[in-house]
Order: sequence, then C-alpha cells, then structure tokens
Amino acid sequence: MGFTKICTLDDVWEGDMESYEVDGHEILVIVLDGGKVIATQAVCPHQNSELVEGELEGKILTCRMHRWQFDVETGKGVNPENAAIAQYPVKVDGDDILVDLTGAEPLFCEP
Repeated sequence: MGFTKICTLDDVWEGDMESYEVDGHEILVIVLDGGKVIATQAVCPHQNSELVEGELEGKILTCRMHRWQFDVETGKGVNPENAAIAQYPVKVDGDDILVDLTGAEPLFCEP
C-alpha cells in the first residue's frame, strides 16, 4: 500500500496528538516537542480505550482508563513493562504527514 497522507503539521501541533481512521486503521499521530512525528495504534492494548483521550507528557503516553503508560518513541510499555503499542512508519513531506498503514498491526493483551 505504501505511505498514505493522514493529516498535515497544521492539524497536530508540537506536544499534541490526534486520532484518525484511514482505510479501516485507527492511527494516533503524535508530534513530540521538537517536532518529531510518530504514529501508533490509536487504542490501548488493554481494553481498547482511545489513547487520544490520555495524557502525553514528553514521550510518555498514559491511558486515561487504567493509567497504563507507553514510551511513544519505542512503543514499549512503561507500566506495565510487558505491554506495547504498535508503531507505524512515518514520513513528513513538506507539511504533509504520511503513514505506512501496512507497516504494523495493532497489539492487544490477552484477557
């Protein structure tokens, strides 16, 4: 499939995040302070809570539901450490944010 335009840099400011649904994929676009753009799965692997409703402090994203935390740069769980969120390849072309939707599959925890 390759890279697909998700949004622009005007849609997601530094230190902010926004959720998008594209071709059946729920993608969370995050722009860290300093301008690094990251794309992850949009729901928490624990109980499908929308991560956009969580708190982003630096590179740590905390789910609002049960306070699970993830390092958005690596996708690895901070609390609990055995959790993870999928990351999608991203590139910025001018002001456009493009994501490779075939780059990853959302991760979920066993009940």
